Amino acid sequence: MPAPAVPPRLIATDLDGTLLRDDKSVSERTVAALAAAEAAGIEVFFVTGRPARWMDVVSDHMHGHGLAICGNGAAVVDLHGGPGSHRFVMVRELDPAVALDVIGILRAAAPGTSFAIERTGGVHHEPSYPPLHLDPAVSVAPAEKLLRDGSDSADQPVLKVLAHHPDLSPDAFLTLARVAVGNRVEITRSSPTALLEISGPGVSKASTLALCCAERGISHEEVVAFGDMPNDIEMLTWAGVSYAMGNAHADVIAAASGRTVANNEDGVAVVIERILAARSGENTRQSPTPSPGDSTRQSPTPSPGDSTR
Repeated sequence: MPAPAVPPRLIATDLDGTLLRDDKSVSERTVAALAAAEAAGIEVFFVTGRPARWMDVVSDHMHGHGLAICGNGAAVVDLHGGPGSHRFVMVRELDPAVALDVIGILRAAAPGTSFAIERTGGVHHEPSYPPLHLDPAVSVAPAEKLLRDGSDSADQPVLKVLAHHPDLSPDAFLTLARVAVGNRVEITRSSPTALLEISGPGVSKASTLALCCAERGISHEEVVAFGDMPNDIEMLTWAGVSYAMGNAHADVIAAASGRTVANNEDGVAVVIERILAARSGENTRQSPTPSPGDSTRQSPTPSPGDSTR
């Protein structure tokens, strides 16, 4: 595993397939590693494709700033309020007119594609879109109707469009869509199925993380990032040091500067523990050995009435 060239000040980690185990749990080892990193002064950002309403899985493990980057960079969310009480701090929306243009292109390039629209207030999808298990749709209608100005949710920004194809392979669908659509939007994927995630131009995990780091005076060299799927690639190449999970997509492994063990083996925790151990060792080497006259020798033994009790 590569060691950071400079002491890291921020850890950016994906969730599904990365920080979370396959059963969507956060292991005790990982919880301890995250807390130890924060205690050592290293900020932790969860950077995910998930919408804000699906962040309950990690809301109990937020420390310090309480912020998470959701929707592949489309939103920065304050999770301090706890489950169901998130607050949008930043929204990088997808222009509905651009979304409609892209949907038209994909319908022609990949017949059979169905669409969902992710807004700040929830998800809306077409009748042929695969059923959602985590939460019900706010409304069901053709995408063109869902995106028009007169829709009931028109006042809620569009975070991303989801495109599903029933027959194409995931990577083939991604390649086809990128060629057909060009640079009108950002297109990526994180699902094992042929499900594409479409964001506004320039919107990605990496670009939003860069904005959050700039606000804190943190350079990309001071960031350690973790991921497993194509929607993590830009973040992994932007960070000073990055790790693909042992279970990662081949393109992610090629993009990252290092590799850790799989998510079910607590790969993120393994690296954090090594970073903190190296930092502890460096601090130990730099600490002077007390001389006989140092004040450490003169510390009094607490009496029964001292506040240490």
